[in-house]
Formats: sequence, structure tokens, C-alpha cells
Amino acid sequence: MIIREASLDEVWQLRHEVMWPDQELSFVQLKDDANGRHFGLYVNDTLVSVISLFPEGTRAQFRKFATLREEQGKGYGSRLLAYTLEEARRLGADAIWCNARASKVSFYQKFGLEPTLQTFQKAGVNYVILEKSLL
Repeated sequence: MIIREASLDEVWQLRHEVMWPDQELSFVQLKDDANGRHFGLYVNDTLVSVISLFPEGTRAQFRKFATLREEQGKGYGSRLLAYTLEEARRLGADAIWCNARASKVSFYQKFGLEPTLQTFQKAGVNYVILEKSLL
């Protein structure tokens, strides 16, 4: 297992397959993807999980975190998220946040992210904004 930066083409493909397979590929492409750092967790040279980090001054946001369905529950996503939180801290962020699917909030709480009162819906899916201090 190795974590390294991933190409946008790899990231977009995995995002699409896992998150929104019924949508067009453009649905998972962010207009600011070129400004992010994109990390992938690889097992035997196969991309298993991706996450994108967007530093914004003293805060950072991670977005589009996805793990292949058949690889979920094996700890790969947890390793990638822990790596990303450390990378945000290393880049000087003192806080991090994300838009999480409401059904996944308990997963993020294991890493110290806490729900805010901010919620929204996208394409029929409920989201909660979570945040964490990195100090």
C-alpha cells in the first residue's frame, strides 16, 4: 500500500465510479480541481481510494473522498483521510472542513470532525458540513 499524489484523470474516474456513476463524468469534476492536491491510495499499483485537498489560507477543505466499493471496510479510506489531515497541518492549516454525506457523519467523527448546523442537499443526497481544529 502506498499513498501518493494522483493524476486528475485517475481521480475523476474513481470519483465517478464510486460517487455518481449515473451522472456524466463532468458531474464529479470541480471547477477548482487544478488548485487542489489530489491523493490516491494504491494497493499493488491499483488506485483504491482518492481524496482532494484544497488549502485556503489557514483553513483547508477536503473534497470528493471516495473508496472503491469492494475495498471499503478494509481501512484504506481511514489511512488516506489520516494522511490528508496531516498533510493539511503540514501545509499550515489550523482547521479543516468538509461537506459530508449525512449517512457518513459517524465515520468522520472518528477522526475528530464535528458536525456544524450547516446542511444542504445535492442531487437528492443530504449533506452536513463538518469541521475540525488542527491545532
